[in-house]
Order: sequence, then structure tokens, then C-alpha cells
Amino acid sequence: MRYLGLDLGTKSLGISITDKTNTLVRPYGVIKFQREDYTYAKEKVTEIIKDNDISLVVLGLPKNMDGSIGFAGERSLNFKKILEEDNIKVELMDERLSTREAENIIHLNSENIKNTKNKIDGIAASIILESYLKKVKK
Repeated sequence: MRYLGLDLGTKSLGISITDKTNTLVRPYGVIKFQREDYTYAKEKVTEIIKDNDISLVVLGLPKNMDGSIGFAGERSLNFKKILEEDNIKVELMDERLSTREAENIIHLNSENIKNTKNKIDGIAASIILESYLKKVKK
């Protein structure tokens, strides 16, 4: 059983996946959808779960720097409920600054950030999932 990491936006969903030992994480891809069409996003996530024997989804929870939940955090909480309607096990993981960290990784690899939005979403999802793995292994 593997884990899936998700970085939710208003029009895209970055996805990462663990290896079969739940030790290594890699970007899996990005789901594009119409603005706030989370039903479509859920359908695609459900397909990935079935195709890859996923036992747990780790969804990024963007918090404000003071730890409070804003609009983006509410969006993630609502998406968690949508996934759980299909009996998908979802854990939330604080994702403050994960996108900034992903941009830094792209920059360190000398890639043009303007042309790498999909890579950033997938890397951000990987950072979220890696953070979760570190947390549960403590």
C-alpha cells in the first residue's frame, strides 16, 4: 500500500506518490480542472488511488503564517470532506511555504519558473508527502 500527496489549487492539483515501501517520494503529475471543479479532481484522484494501490492520501493544508486557517485552508478542508465521502483515508499536513520551497528547487536547478508551473505543483506535493513521512517516522 502506497501514499499519495496532494497540493490543491483552484485550477490544478499537484500529485506525488511514494514507492511501495513508503520511503521514497516522487512527483506523479498534475490534474488540471475548471476553476474550483473539485468533483472532477476527486474523480481523477480516485482513479489514481485504484491504479496504484493507495492506502492513504496526504493533503496539504495551507495555513497562514500565524497558524490560522484562511480561504485556501478552507478549500483543502472541503476537499478532504469530498474525498472522505468515497471512504478515502485523508490526513492533513501543514504546507506553509511548500510552493516557495518547490520554486527554490526549480531555481537551484536553473530552470525558468514561468515555464515550470506543473513541475512546481508536483514538487510541492512531494514536499508535503515527504514532510508527512518524516512526521510519522519520529
